[in-house]
Amino acid sequence: MTAQNIDEVVDGLADIVREAARTGDRIGYFAALYRQVTVEIRKAIHEGRFEDGPRMDRFDTLFGNRYFEAHDAWRRDRSGPRCWRETFGLLDDSDTVIVQHLILGVNAHINLDLAVATARTSPGEDIQALRHDFLLINDILARVVLAVQDSVDALSPLLSLLDRVGGRTDEQILDFSIVQSRAEAWHNAVVLAAQTEQQQTATIERLDIRAAVLARLIARPGALVRPALELIRHTESDDAGAVIGHLDSAMERAN
Repeated sequence: MTAQNIDEVVDGLADIVREAARTGDRIGYFAALYRQVTVEIRKAIHEGRFEDGPRMDRFDTLFGNRYFEAHDAWRRDRSGPRCWRETFGLLDDSDTVIVQHLILGVNAHINLDLAVATARTSPGEDIQALRHDFLLINDILARVVLAVQDSVDALSPLLSLLDRVGGRTDEQILDFSIVQSRAEAWHNAVVLAAQTEQQQTATIERLDIRAAVLARLIARPGALVRPALELIRHTESDDAGAVIGHLDSAMERAN
């Protein structure tokens, strides 16, 4: 599908979540997280919290369509960006735990799609005018991630083992930091905004390769973490439909 505005992005994500919950498809894990982030961004636009609401609607539509394009390409013929192929390719892997599926989606969408959508929203020198609103999304994302973490904790009772093993917070689990990735995405967006179309193609290719490498590391982390992941896998819910429903209502419970 191709969305024309943020309302259609929300509706498209809701359709993916609904179908995934019905069929028990773990593609709905990240889609549930992403839907809630988009709903919160739409709410912030309506409340006038952004400096330029219409621009943020355009941005979110471009951003959402990056995900829909990757989703549709995978469904059609297992094609699409490398990092999304790595992510979707693990949906049927029974060794991958809930939090890994979530982080795999976040990795691809932030480390590749975010920079591209940001640069296309405000090309050239206009990119700097977007910085305030770009950073405001960090606050929105942090609130949704916190709510979803609470849901994952309820579904995956031994998830805290990863904190003890790795000495890190849930947000940085498996050495992945959303805050750091968004900071890098802004830097890459500034680079892309100043480039020619040919240069952008090369930069996007580089970003895709890097995100694909990170996806492999997230999927198969170091030996120190693997025993904890095995314990987590054996104790968390394997009812994908129920997990999706629980994740998709995280913000409702938080509010």
